[in-house]
Amino acid sequence: QVQLVESGGGLVQAGGSLRLSCAASRRTFSMYRMAWFRQAPGKERELVSSIRGSSGNTYYVDSVKGRFTISRDNAKNTVYLQMNDLKSEDTAVYYCAGWSTAFVSTYDIWGQGTQVTVSS
Repeated sequence: QVQLVESGGGLVQAGGSLRLSCAASRRTFSMYRMAWFRQAPGKERELVSSIRGSSGNTYYVDSVKGRFTISRDNAKNTVYLQMNDLKSEDTAVYYCAGWSTAFVSTYDIWGQGTQVTVSS
């Protein structure tokens, strides 16, 4: 069973930066996709950013474009989310997710989540 462990969350002032890390127990480049989701209180979980395993193509939700960057280090089996110019609306629990193969319909592996709080 693949495990994902997030780290790097915390409290930061608006305009600041954080880098989230997601360490996988399996080679990240072999995963179909890796992604970061977030869930704010009272809101549904939303896809923030994803990266394809084979091509490295990336996706960002409009609200974070130009501020967040997803990347991976295959040697460390780790995916990162660099978050710059943080805003109060970025406050949420951030989850790392893996889409193991193209034969499953969606993200099927989840981390435990890490809290990001942005103070204004």
